[in-house]
Amino acid sequence: MTIGLCRIWFRLPDNHSLKGKRQALRSLIDRLRQRFNISVAEVGERDLWQMVSLGISCVVPSQRHAHRVISSVVDFIVRSRLDLELVDYQVEVIHALEDGALPLKG
Repeated sequence: MTIGLCRIWFRLPDNHSLKGKRQALRSLIDRLRQRFNISVAEVGERDLWQMVSLGISCVVPSQRHAHRVISSVVDFIVRSRLDLELVDYQVEVIHALEDGALPLKG
């Protein structure tokens, strides 16, 4: 099992309020969850109306698959949301327990 993590920063140059930012993000987050079966949430810059920081995660079988999912998500956002300017993004892949690992004690 592999966990793919990504943090993406965007700028909303034409936005003028937190309300406008929330409306744009709600739509984007819903579409990403449905299309890619990922977890996504606003994770920073919550009080800045022209900056967005999203956290994305996926649980997949391999490192290659994690990179492919994250790359597809970033490409989809850039292609479908022309109102967002990509500032930066960071990707991290974590290898979790393999089959045959000892169960957690509890």
